[in-house]
Amino acid sequence: MRHWLSLVVAVTAFVMCEAQPAYNLEQLCDSARSCNIAIRTAKHDIEAAKLQKKEARMNYFPTVSASGMWFEANKGMAEMTLKPQEFIPSDLSQMMAQSLPPQVLASMSRPINVSMMKNGVIAAVTAVQPIYAGGRIVNGNKLAKVGEDVSLLKLEMSENEVEKTTQHYFWQLVSLYEKVKTVKASEELLGTISKDTEVALKAGLAIRNDLLQVQLRQNELTSQKMKLNNGISMLKLLLCQYCGLRDTAFTVSYNQDVPLPVQTRQDHDLAILNTTEYKLLNKQLEASELQERITRGKNLPTVSVGAGYNYHNLLDKNHSFGMVFATVSIPISDWWTNRHAVNRNKIESLKAREQLNDNAQLLIIRMQNAWNGVEEAYNQMQLAKLSIEQATENLRVNRDLYSVGMSKMSDLLEAQLLFQQACDMRTDAFIEYQNKMLDYKQAIGE
Repeated sequence: MRHWLSLVVAVTAFVMCEAQPAYNLEQLCDSARSCNIAIRTAKHDIEAAKLQKKEARMNYFPTVSASGMWFEANKGMAEMTLKPQEFIPSDLSQMMAQSLPPQVLASMSRPINVSMMKNGVIAAVTAVQPIYAGGRIVNGNKLAKVGEDVSLLKLEMSENEVEKTTQHYFWQLVSLYEKVKTVKASEELLGTISKDTEVALKAGLAIRNDLLQVQLRQNELTSQKMKLNNGISMLKLLLCQYCGLRDTAFTVSYNQDVPLPVQTRQDHDLAILNTTEYKLLNKQLEASELQERITRGKNLPTVSVGAGYNYHNLLDKNHSFGMVFATVSIPISDWWTNRHAVNRNKIESLKAREQLNDNAQLLIIRMQNAWNGVEEAYNQMQLAKLSIEQATENLRVNRDLYSVGMSKMSDLLEAQLLFQQACDMRTDAFIEYQNKMLDYKQAIGE
């Protein structure tokens, strides 16, 4: 019966372990990129920028418009009074006076009121093709392309920020897992010391206070493990929310290999050209210069050609005709206003250039500071390894001394605490090195 119970417990434990997926850092970063709201917003901005680019491209094509009107007036829009005798030559008038009856001659002398265009229909279709617009169409399309490039760069910045936050949570979780391992190793060590102390106490070679000190330290480890497990649960919840995971039933896997700092260092003067921030500054300068050209183009003439088809029945007769035309528009009074706008845009371009130069220097300083952080974290990691070697030897010596009665229990427990602290320091140094390495890679644009 016991055999079957043991088998069931073993199978259940195996299934539970298999049910928990193990995610590495890259998998969590990929999941965060697809689920994070900041990245989704940046992708929407890219789609909007692409549509704006298509919108600007339509300015190269003719503008086609159609119009129509029907009207009914209370009287004709064109009215006049005609006097027939004013249009009849004098010799013809004499001949008509001799040949026509007096009644007819009298009616011809009366004025005639004429009214036209009291109602009607007008329709027209026109296509206008711009030939020259002072470079505003070309520069407007270039500006739309810059907007699309900026949206892509902002997406890259959002991805970098998401990756940084995900890695921060990931390595915090790894740190807690490693510290739990250290606590468990310390519990095993204290368990061995406790058994040895109980044996020595029964043999009269130890005092009860030694056993109480060991038990107190075991209680401290139990409390530490509870806090670490609570921290693990909280970080799993944060990763689930940030990366779009379904539940917290997962573990993490990672590579403990540490690349040497010298394998990562880049030439900062060249690396700055690959950074997202530097590219954004260049796009800001390019946009300012294009806006200056567009404003300057408003002072130049606009030349267009067009064709149209028109229809009306204003004279109670259907009439349609086609036409071609050319237009030239020269701004005169607007030139004074646009001149100030051009000068203002020149100032904006100058500001963008100065910001580019100043921020480029700050980016290089940021790279150097990030590199200093990498070197410092690497040295701390090497120091932590040396501390573990020293703490391990110190613990071994104190165990040997206590076993022969040449050391106190407090000294042995102090050695155990120093060993645990050295292990935690190595974990913290390893996690700090990973974070500093990411900061440097992002600073150099990798």
